[in-house]
Amino acid sequence: MSERGLALSLERPLRTGRLVLRGFEPADAEAIHAYRSLPEVARYVPFAPMDQALIAERLAGPWARRRATVEDGFLVVGIERLDTGELIGDLTLMLTSAEHCGGEIGWLLHPAHGGHGYATEAARAGLDLMFDAGVHRVTARVDARNTASLRLCERLGMRREAVLVENEWFKGEWSNEVDYALLDREWAGLSAR
Repeated sequence: MSERGLALSLERPLRTGRLVLRGFEPADAEAIHAYRSLPEVARYVPFAPMDQALIAERLAGPWARRRATVEDGFLVVGIERLDTGELIGDLTLMLTSAEHCGGEIGWLLHPAHGGHGYATEAARAGLDLMFDAGVHRVTARVDARNTASLRLCERLGMRREAVLVENEWFKGEWSNEVDYALLDREWAGLSAR
């Protein structure tokens, strides 16, 4: 894989069985605020609950991207329900290494839409997007207390590789991080089933 060739792109919305993955629009500000402002959504991620001003700033900046390279770092993709048109969460797809074709995935979902398999469906589509772009290895770094995300990594077929004990002083306390990973050939095997 050529180092210059590693890029993620979502120029057009991507449909799954029940969802549309798409770039954010300025009109999404209120829907994004509805979940990213919640303390329980921000609990295990490296940001505080977001206010409307910060969301507007991100929508005008990095969240407006439809293409990402290792230099840009990441692509944020909205998760919209196909049946209602509601924006219910987002995926963050990161390119971490051109040389090693590495990536990382993360997700946020409005709690009102949890428990219906939407995060799993969206993450599968995000993994497809990353591996189709030439990523060799995708990781997910999860706070050990975030049991919903731990279970999601396992549903995706990701391999639990490490538990980093008290590796970060995170929001006022030491936290443990659980690292999961998946290789392109493993994903191809899972997808073929």
